[in-house]
Amino acid sequence: MRVASVPASHVYVRHLADPGGRDGVVRLADVPPADGAKVPGGWWPPVILDADWIRANHETFDAFHVHFGFDAKTPEELREVVAALRECGRPLVVTVHDLRNPHHADVALHDRQLTELVRGATALVTLTPGAAAAIEARWGRRARVIPHPHVVEPARMRRPRPARSGFVVGVHAKSLRANMDVPAVAAALAETVAELPDATLRIDLHDELLDPDDHWYAPDVAEELLALGRTHEAVEVRVHPYFSDDELWDYLQELDVSVLPYRFGTHSGWLEACHDLGTAVVVPDCGHYAEQGPPCLLHHHDEDGLDAASLRAAVRAAHADRAAPRKSPEVRIARRLGERRAIAAAHREVYEAALAAGPRP
Repeated sequence: MRVASVPASHVYVRHLADPGGRDGVVRLADVPPADGAKVPGGWWPPVILDADWIRANHETFDAFHVHFGFDAKTPEELREVVAALRECGRPLVVTVHDLRNPHHADVALHDRQLTELVRGATALVTLTPGAAAAIEARWGRRARVIPHPHVVEPARMRRPRPARSGFVVGVHAKSLRANMDVPAVAAALAETVAELPDATLRIDLHDELLDPDDHWYAPDVAEELLALGRTHEAVEVRVHPYFSDDELWDYLQELDVSVLPYRFGTHSGWLEACHDLGTAVVVPDCGHYAEQGPPCLLHHHDEDGLDAASLRAAVRAAHADRAAPRKSPEVRIARRLGERRAIAAAHREVYEAALAAGPRP
């Protein structure tokens, strides 16, 4: 069974395959953009998410599966993609990762894009029951719930966590997505770690926030975070370029708990990486983060603001539980690979059902 995935080389999509190759699904490789404009891994912009490409290449795939990467497509272009698949007799499968685009403060465009895809899909998938309920309430369509697979490779999961003393809380500003309120979260965390024995707060941010020529230039917010490091003894602020995957895994293993500073959103691959590496996670109660994987520590944070008291309580709970033995790497790997085999089998079933049903009229 041949599947054209948008994208194919992203770690989430790669880990939908059975680790032993027993699912019988072949996913087409991403097509490199002609102008070379792409992210590492080569999937952006998604060349195959195009009506003309589909008409010219539909004989090379049996089903077409959209995950993400459609940000730059207009709703009209996505409607043409759906129409081209219908003309060519190829079913569309859509996994709804983001009910709300974490990069967009305004919901209008993403809502219209998602509406075109959801209405045109033969089959829908999402990652959590809460997201499935939201899809049914909004569009009257049922999505199959298939959890997120592991993010970190098993060989890297097997590496032991570094031995050290103390308790490290981490919050990563990245490049200040629209769904983040890092200053409010960081300020509350700085006060919290000051009250806990042997606790420190590590704040990371990308150096592009301080580059006047960069799209993500945000000197005021960066300075606000840097000031926390100057005024709080237990706070360290680090400014650096994007982490490579290995650097990110090292960073997450250096933390006892990672705090997601999100005020809206849906699901998180970062959270899944923390589960892979044995790092506790504090998540907001917006979106559907808390439904992913093993239990997370929860606090209240949404577009109306942060409940600092609930955030402090969550971090204190993580601190109190830090002496509890974490599952061994081998236990985590066995669980994650078992989940992945089930995830691969579930996707095979989705594709078979979609092929039997054909394109949505």
